Amino acid sequence: MSVSTEITTHLQALECSACGLQHSAFNLQKVSTCCAMPLVATYDLHQPIPKSSINQIDGSMWRYQALLPLLDEANKVTLGEGFTPMLNLSSLANRYGLRSLVLKDEGQNPTGSFKARGLSMAISKALELGVSGCIIPTAGNAGVAMAAYCAKAGLKAVVAMPRHTPNAFKEECYWYGAEVQLIDGLINDCAAWVREKNANGDLLDVSTLKEPYRLEGKKTMGYEIAEQLNWQLPDVILYPAGGGTGLIGIWKALREMQAIGWLPLGGKLPRMIAVQAENCCPLLETYLGKQANSHNYNGKPTIANGLAVPRPLGEPLMLRVLQESSGTVVSISDEDMIEGMRELSHNEGLFVAPEGGAVWMAARRLLQEGSISPNEQILLLNTGSGQKYMDNVAGRFND
Repeated sequence: MSVSTEITTHLQALECSACGLQHSAFNLQKVSTCCAMPLVATYDLHQPIPKSSINQIDGSMWRYQALLPLLDEANKVTLGEGFTPMLNLSSLANRYGLRSLVLKDEGQNPTGSFKARGLSMAISKALELGVSGCIIPTAGNAGVAMAAYCAKAGLKAVVAMPRHTPNAFKEECYWYGAEVQLIDGLINDCAAWVREKNANGDLLDVSTLKEPYRLEGKKTMGYEIAEQLNWQLPDVILYPAGGGTGLIGIWKALREMQAIGWLPLGGKLPRMIAVQAENCCPLLETYLGKQANSHNYNGKPTIANGLAVPRPLGEPLMLRVLQESSGTVVSISDEDMIEGMRELSHNEGLFVAPEGGAVWMAARRLLQEGSISPNEQILLLNTGSGQKYMDNVAGRFND
């Protein structure tokens, strides 16, 4: 007698993020057929979903299975991603006179970054939908994560990354058995290579928001933030936004939790602060009205490889999050990122990615400007381990 491995999920449909047209959630989908924009998974949130549905035994992002899109446990491709720690930054809080400063350390995920969440989900769904292999343009961490989860799933992996990407990212992809293509330029140039290489569609393109499920993995950060803070949300969340999936995903999770009663309906939600690199800040330029959109934006390399995304497909969704949350966008120089990394390592014992240094420096700036109050609870997201970026930051401690 075979044992059923079906999962109780409330997955309902996929919705075009631009026009709302619904697509089937039970067939392989990429971007919407109507607008060629990201598809967003929707759930039946009218049925009661008690907090007791959270699997307290599972110390990973999969504890929220009822609100995730996987249909069959047999297709789950996991390395233990998620449920990363919330760390009180008491030394920096005391130094700057802050009531509460907390950091969620995504660098403690498998493969060393938050990308593990999205790629675990995307590869699980690719396996469930019968895909034979995946391809991705990457600034580094996403390619590493895809290579690892494809190796675990037994799927072919093709990774295109900028030639200047730190060696740690390239080497790890090789170890996972991925085919790696080095491209001159930034991630948009890698994306152009992927479109040409995969013109026949043999491989599933798991680029940011070009399939619906990386977003669903990333949103688990929002569920964890609420659960780990005992359902008392911070006043402000600072997030390093390149492609923007994490920013969008956290906000999606908060809205879902309001709909099912895990958070008060109509209650106050955090202000979402998107942090970008001065060398590549398309969202900021659009937010300030300096351009209609980022379609023709040209960025430059930055030590925060994950922020070197000059033309994010999810820009409209990011702008929507900022508007709905009364948030804003800040850009940080490479020099200030180094200063942020230095302060976090020296005062808190944390060797964060440059993106983590950026969010702390953004918080400092907004505190100085009065946009954040010292009495508010401030949550920083560090998206990766500083170890991966040694090529970029080695020898710069005293810059």
